Amino acid sequence: MCAHVLVAEDDEMQAELIRRSLLAEGHTITVVHDGAAALDAARRRRPDLVVLDLMLPVIDGFDVCRALRRDDDIPVLMLTARTAEDDVLRGLELGADDYMTKPYSPRELMARIRTVLRRSGRTDRPEDPVVRAGGIAVDPVRHEVRCEGRPVECTPAEFEILLAMAAEPERVFSRRQLLEITRGTDRASTERAVDVHIMNLRRKTEPDPRRPVRLLTVFGVGYKLSGGRG
Repeated sequence: MCAHVLVAEDDEMQAELIRRSLLAEGHTITVVHDGAAALDAARRRRPDLVVLDLMLPVIDGFDVCRALRRDDDIPVLMLTARTAEDDVLRGLELGADDYMTKPYSPRELMARIRTVLRRSGRTDRPEDPVVRAGGIAVDPVRHEVRCEGRPVECTPAEFEILLAMAAEPERVFSRRQLLEITRGTDRASTERAVDVHIMNLRRKTEPDPRRPVRLLTVFGVGYKLSGGRG
């Protein structure tokens, strides 16, 4: 059983680590990096769980949790570097369902998320773990990629790039961000290698790799996967 998890974390590397761990378990994920965006996403997307960093810009995690509890009963797992007992108690008093401090083990975080979801009864709705965008379907459980229904053979680094981009279509990823995404599978990778991965993916997924319509270059910034979900 899968869930839709909203991750509110201003550290992009931490957010990416959580996102990849959740995808590997078959969940769908929305990632935001400030408290105002977290509240907006929670109200629009109605997630099954919010993983909430306390030290968020714009609106801090305490105020986000207070607002969530005023509006809904979405389970909240607080995640923070703050370890003072008063902070823990304050978070729990505001209605957080669980609380983890950094640094943490991704395996422990996933176990805590499973427990909170099970306790809340929000794992009863089955969801398709496949991430789809721009005619590309990425299955994080079976580790398969299809383009317009056709199987696509990908290297581990190419798979991670497509998974990240399909999860957030139209988001522009810098070479540095894509490099961090591939570091877990290709530690020798460089920003130049990211360009090679994109070129290879275009060859495998584009009708005409010289005139891409899916994996687009945003000059001076990076790359994006064009096309909405589905």
